[in-house]
Amino acid sequence: MHKTPVITSQTTNEKTGKNVYMKLENHQKTGAFKYRGASYKLSKLSTEELAAGVVTASAGNHAQGVALAAKSKGAKATIFMPEGTPSAKVEATKGYGADVKIVGQSFQEAFTASLEHKKLTGATYVHPFDDYDIMAGQGSIGIEMLEEIPHLDTIIVPIGGGGLICGIAVAAKMIKPSIKVIGVQAANAPSMFKSYYSKDDHVILDSCSTIAEGIAVKQPGQLTQQVVRDYVDEIYCVSESQIAYAMVYLLERTKSLVEGAGATALAALLAFNDKIDSEHTGVIVSGGNLDLGRMSEIQELSLKSNHQTLTREKITVL
Repeated sequence: MHKTPVITSQTTNEKTGKNVYMKLENHQKTGAFKYRGASYKLSKLSTEELAAGVVTASAGNHAQGVALAAKSKGAKATIFMPEGTPSAKVEATKGYGADVKIVGQSFQEAFTASLEHKKLTGATYVHPFDDYDIMAGQGSIGIEMLEEIPHLDTIIVPIGGGGLICGIAVAAKMIKPSIKVIGVQAANAPSMFKSYYSKDDHVILDSCSTIAEGIAVKQPGQLTQQVVRDYVDEIYCVSESQIAYAMVYLLERTKSLVEGAGATALAALLAFNDKIDSEHTGVIVSGGNLDLGRMSEIQELSLKSNHQTLTREKITVL
């Protein structure tokens, strides 16, 4: 496991009026934070469970994390990925030795197919987010940040199914109870946002098409929903153009190539800066596995960003 770097940007500090610390999980093994949770989960499996192989569903980053963790343990990994997953993520997952199966148009369809595979084969299921061991592994990010920057007062975290923010929120608040944890979702995929503010345990989106495909989850986890309600202070949503702007901004200002999901936390800080009461702000840059063929589309989309905030009422009707 890499202890990933934390960087600051004078331009970003001046732009926001805050001291901003960006945790670069795009520098983690496999290019995203997911290896943390996957490796911790597999480290707790018995010899018999490893021998039966592991299976999961993923839009890409969890797939690579599980594939590499399984390879290091000598276990067979079968990964179900939805259509539209960036080819770079598919090829990287295969490169780590996993058997990749492309099924369905969304994560939910790939997830359903992976559960059928588990029933048929007896493989151990490694859920991408709704598992306490997965959450615990991701929580190591919060520990590392507070070890390095103990004066942090806020951490902003992307949310898909919720595993990353749950781990970080629990770990950070056990160390520093006063710290605020803010979640961010794509406005086109606001499943946890809706669950959080409506207190509805059964939110299922009809669709969730976004350039932040790593957090495009139609239904949040049952375990993660409760942890989010207990430990997360608020959740914001960002538009497609705001995400694209943050991606281009990170590339230009910090020379960091970041995927859509990885840019959402910074996108929220830039869009909601006046609403976030913080002096020392941590931003989780969760991954960098970007399909380079989409860069021209992202650049064009970023030009449409005006940083107008999205209200809860607007998100509710999306």
